Amino acid sequence: MVRPPPIHQALLAAARRLRTETSRLTFSPPVTHVYNPLVYAWAPHETYLKNFGATRKRVVFLGMNPGPFGMVQTGVPFGEVTSVRDWLGIDGPVGKPKSEHPQRPVTGFACARSEVSGRRLWGLFAERFGTPRRFFAGHIVMNYCPLAFLESSGRNRTPDKLAASEKEAVFTACDRHLRAVVAALRPEWVVGVGGFAARRAAEVFQGSTVRIRQILHPSPASPAANRNWKGLAERQLQALGIWD
Repeated sequence: MVRPPPIHQALLAAARRLRTETSRLTFSPPVTHVYNPLVYAWAPHETYLKNFGATRKRVVFLGMNPGPFGMVQTGVPFGEVTSVRDWLGIDGPVGKPKSEHPQRPVTGFACARSEVSGRRLWGLFAERFGTPRRFFAGHIVMNYCPLAFLESSGRNRTPDKLAASEKEAVFTACDRHLRAVVAALRPEWVVGVGGFAARRAAEVFQGSTVRIRQILHPSPASPAANRNWKGLAERQLQALGIWD
């Protein structure tokens, strides 16, 4: 009988395949630049999966795609620099995307800008669990899509706003990756951080026993998130029965 690979190795294999598949994709205006942190920030991403993806999880928190001052810089989902370096204990070399937008440089762990969404999300987990070991004993944070899309102005373009054919190609690769992640981690819950991630998970796992739920995205673009997002997210997770 052939044993399945260790969980973190399955996650790494899935991430490598996603890296290859998404690197082949092309995009048309208004998208002018595409960043793939799985390519140029692979080292810290690999460390994240090795350090924290080695065991089965009860809850997978699923984000949409990298933010310009988060995973774009560190290779870690919602990877605000201070949270990744000081709480998760991850640092590592980060290169450059193939084509870099002048208004959105990648400086890796030297990035001085804070990703508000990542600071809020990891801050919630740090406050509730204290240590990464306690949080990752039953939880992990992943992103649905590894690509960041930029317009000529430097404005971020979300995956749901892509042209239909481009969106289909992205979703095909990302759906396959999400299935592999859930097969490896065997979670009870997949919690979309925001509506997009929750909708993609619901589509992928329609008819499955995996429970798909949603919490408010911590983006500062959301007025509701700017009114004590941490407290609201905790109450949502408690109401869902995910946290007590």
